Amino acid sequence: MDWSFQLYSARNFKPWSQVVETLGKLGYSQVEGFGGVYEDPEGFRALLDRNGIAMPSGHFGFAQLNDDLDGALSIAKTLGMKLVACPHIDVASRPTDVEGWKRFGEQLGAIGKRVEAEGYRFAWHNHDFEFQALADGSLPQTHLLDAAPDLGWEMDVAWVIKGGGSVDMWIDKYADRIVAVHVKDIAKNGEGLDEDGWSDVGHGTVDWKALVRKFREKTPAQYFIMEQDNPNDFERFARRSIETVQAF
Repeated sequence: MDWSFQLYSARNFKPWSQVVETLGKLGYSQVEGFGGVYEDPEGFRALLDRNGIAMPSGHFGFAQLNDDLDGALSIAKTLGMKLVACPHIDVASRPTDVEGWKRFGEQLGAIGKRVEAEGYRFAWHNHDFEFQALADGSLPQTHLLDAAPDLGWEMDVAWVIKGGGSVDMWIDKYADRIVAVHVKDIAKNGEGLDEDGWSDVGHGTVDWKALVRKFREKTPAQYFIMEQDNPNDFERFARRSIETVQAF
C-alpha cells in the first residue's frame, strides 16, 4: 500500500528539497500538495521525480477554485494530480444556517462538475466545524454532502473526532463518497501540549489499525495521507507514523 504525506505538516522545516528527500528515504511514495508548494510547479515536479515520489492529490483554497479554476487545474496537471480537494472555508465566509450550508454544497458541486469534466476527482476536506450542530440540531456536513451528491469526501478522521462525530457512523453513512483519508492522531491526555494536542500516528488515541481496515473494506478511498498540523519535529513524525502503518 502506498502511503502519502501532507506537505503542510513540514511547512516549518524547509527547504523543500530536504523535506522531499527525507520522505523518500523514509519510504513514502506519495505526497499531497498545498498552496505553499505551488509557486513553481515545474520545479517542484522535478524535485518529486528525482526522489521517486508522486503527488496524486492536492489542496486548493475555495477562493482559487471559484475564481481561477483554470489556474488551479494547470498546477494540478503539472504536478500529476488525480484528486483535487478543497480543504477549508474561512470563518468570515462560513455559512451559519441550513440553507447556507446547502448553498455552499451546491457551489462545491458546481466546481466539482467542472473539475471532473477535465478528468480529475474532486472532494471536500473536513475540519471540526462541519460537525457542530446548527440551531435546528442538524450538522453542516450532512447538508454539504447531500446538496452535492457527486462530491467526494477526503475524511480527516481526527477532525471528525474533535468535532464530536462518530467516525464509524460517518463511514457507514457515506462510505461511497470517501475517496481519501487524512491519517492523523490525537494525543493522549497530558501529551502533545507543544504540538496543539496532536500525536504521531499510532502513538495517540485513534485506533488506526481498525480504521484503515474499515476504510479499505467499505470505501473506495485511494489515498491515505499522514498529517500532523503542528509537529515540533517533522522527521520524527513522518518516521514513527509510517513505521506504525507499515506494521498493520
